[in-house]
This record gives sequence, C-alpha cells and structure tokens, in this order.
Amino acid sequence: MLEAKNLTKRYGKHTALNNLNLTIKPGEIFALLGQNGAGKTTTINLFLGFIEPSEGWASIDGVSVVEHPQQIKQYLAYIPETVMLYPNLTGIENLEYFSSLAGFDYSKKELGKLLSTAGLQPQAFEQRLGGYSKGMRQKVGIAIAVAKKAKVLLLDEPTSGLDPKASNEFSEILKTLAAKGTAILMATHDIFRAKEVATRIGIMKEGNLESVLHACDISANELEALYLKTV
Repeated sequence: MLEAKNLTKRYGKHTALNNLNLTIKPGEIFALLGQNGAGKTTTINLFLGFIEPSEGWASIDGVSVVEHPQQIKQYLAYIPETVMLYPNLTGIENLEYFSSLAGFDYSKKELGKLLSTAGLQPQAFEQRLGGYSKGMRQKVGIAIAVAKKAKVLLLDEPTSGLDPKASNEFSEILKTLAAKGTAILMATHDIFRAKEVATRIGIMKEGNLESVLHACDISANELEALYLKTV
C-alpha cells in the first residue's frame, strides 16, 4: 500500500533522508523511531507530497506521489502532532465539513456514529473544538480518516502530549483500523507505544533506516536497548 524506492531528500549538502527502501502492506502498522532530525517527518512529508524527493520515488497503492499528487490524496489521511481543525466549529461540524471535501455526504446520525467509533463521547459532539483536549481532537482526526475511507493513515508524533489513558485509547483505535485493512505509518519518539501498537518497527538515524524488526520478536526493554545503541 505504501512503497518507497531509493527515496532520498537533500537540502543543499545536508541529506535529510538517504536511500530509503520500504514497503508497508494493508493492515500493517509501521512505527518509525528516531531522534529529531533522524528523517521520520521527512519520510511522512514525502509520502504526503508536501516535498519532492531528490532521488527515488514514493507511491501509495501503486500510484506515484509526485506524478499524481491529487489522486493519492483520496487514498490517505494525515494526523500531525497538532491536528489542525476549526476551533469555532463543533466536533460534528468539523467532521461534516472535511468529509464533504472528500466527496461524502453523511447524515447527522452517521456522523455521530463515526465520532463514536473514533472514541469521542456523545456529549462532546456538539461542543466547539476550541474546548477539546488534544486527545479529543485526535479522535476527530481519526473519524475524518474513517469517513474518507482512507486506505492509508500517516501519523507524525500522534501520542505526543497525550496522557497515558488517551494514548492507550488512541493505540486501540489504530489497531482497529489496521484490522480493517488500513496501512499505517507512524513517526514517534515513544518506544513503548511503538512496541505495543506496531506490526514492524524501524529505527532511523541521520536520514538512514538502520534497523527494521517485527514487534513480536523483541521485548520493550530489548527495543529500548537497541534504540539507545543505534542513536
């Protein structure tokens, strides 16, 4: 569903991402670990088409990101560290607006069901987003991804700043989406959350993907030790 082939991004003499080769299948959660500047966000931005590669290519569902930037947008949803929604609109109004942009026309009952599926409490549906916690905004973002019927979900530090309960709820929602066939690429600093939620984990350093391992093959403590040794 997501594929990178020799994907490279340079800014002058600085190489932000070096020769990345990566494939993520439907239903798989791939977590990218690494320090700031390791290349995680650059990878996400290349798949989103926010920046163009210096070499190599990225594709989503077999479609080139560079050659078909508008087409790939129908396949994916993006949740950054801070979800940018309209604070003066309610949760349900935000969902209605963004799903309509994607060409969907849901009834109010259907919108409510989507928000409930994402874990938002019904009493929050009609509250303005400006009063939401970060975890609540993330849930609206997830609801938008589900409403768009996105095949791919790209996440950049999605659990940063969430309390343990909200972070755990978010992880469970990701697992549910993956079980339904969504391919998920998540950039994170959270070693233990990556171990808990991911199918595979990649460790990046200075633009290079240094290690890729199956989450089931390593303990959280072993992953932490490998991470610290790598970075």
